[in-house]
Amino acid sequence: MSQAGTQATALTRRFGTVHATALNMINMMGIGPFITIPLLMSALGGPQAMLGWIVALALVLADGMVWSELGAALPGSGGSFRYLVEAYGPARYGRLVGFLFIWQFILSGPLEIASGYIGFAKYTGYIWTGLDARGALAIAAAVGVVNVALLYRRITSVAAITVSLWVGTLLTMAAVVATGALHFDPRRAFDFPPHSFGFSLGFLVGLGAASRIGVYDYLGYYNVCYIGDEVREPGRVIPRSILISTITVAAIYIAVNLSVIGVVPWREFVPAHERPASDFVVSVFMQRIYGPKVAAWFTLLILWTAFSSVFALLLGYSRIPYAAATEGYFFKAFARVHPTEHFPHVSLVVLGAIAIVCSTFSLGAVIDALLVTRIVVQFIGQVGAVALLRRRRPDLPRPYRIWLYPLPLGIAL
Repeated sequence: MSQAGTQATALTRRFGTVHATALNMINMMGIGPFITIPLLMSALGGPQAMLGWIVALALVLADGMVWSELGAALPGSGGSFRYLVEAYGPARYGRLVGFLFIWQFILSGPLEIASGYIGFAKYTGYIWTGLDARGALAIAAAVGVVNVALLYRRITSVAAITVSLWVGTLLTMAAVVATGALHFDPRRAFDFPPHSFGFSLGFLVGLGAASRIGVYDYLGYYNVCYIGDEVREPGRVIPRSILISTITVAAIYIAVNLSVIGVVPWREFVPAHERPASDFVVSVFMQRIYGPKVAAWFTLLILWTAFSSVFALLLGYSRIPYAAATEGYFFKAFARVHPTEHFPHVSLVVLGAIAIVCSTFSLGAVIDALLVTRIVVQFIGQVGAVALLRRRRPDLPRPYRIWLYPLPLGIAL
């Protein structure tokens, strides 16, 4: 038996539809919308920036179909790495594409996790009013250490932790939406500046910037694909969890955005880099309605949500260097599985450490670097992978096939 096969059997298939959907959603719904609403609004200078959510959703749904077909046809740990190598040929370009992917991922994966650590530290600043830059860095590092410690266990325990974190995340989002609905002021929410929809070059550039923020916030809809060896009935569970999580999170994001700007005038946190309130705008939102004490307690729920996201990210991403190592594309040490707990412990610890280092950069720099490195090799490469596999491997079992193929491929590009 190959090393890859031996390692695969060392993992336990524990994640069902509920676990997989929870994993995707807590990844997607972490601190993202709470820290990027001001950035999104700043991109177009007003509520019209919410169009960025819609454009991003169209892109994400199309790309989600790409992930679903690949994940259902080639379930296994590693996700994109496995798909790219198989599609482009292990003996041909697949080795080059796999090499490029794993090395860009060593940067982009920890960058995404680090954005959650940065957001956690920003919202801590609402409770700890005297928090300075050094204190924020220390908090981000501490969260990173706790994250690794909680994931340093077998997948059976991790699945239970995932669902509990998911429940906390849903409660946080529900509280924001319910509060916003009860105190919603449409005149405040739809206070469009003059010439909001001019459709000029400047508008299109701003819409592109808002859509980029939207795509960042949706990232994670595919997280279950990285732990395919630990998913029950992956051909059914993976596509279903991707679709459910994407549609649900999109509705929640739009509701949260409307809730906030229906209470807190958007001009108070736009432009984001000039307004201190932009660091914890949802806490300010709760303070306006319930006062500072309730807002402080609610900020703890936001921190719970932030931690849920980085927990899901590190869980999924730690399986990628592991998968690459088992196939001989990365250092052998990353293929090691814990002898008693049965999880890739070396990969987990190394990625966790790099993420802590990346949390020393600014949020804007982290998001931009993340998207550039992720799109070029991974997302575009996977669109090509679907087309290549359909042509070269027509016999490959495909429990899920992309709807309206090949139209979604063009949209995803």
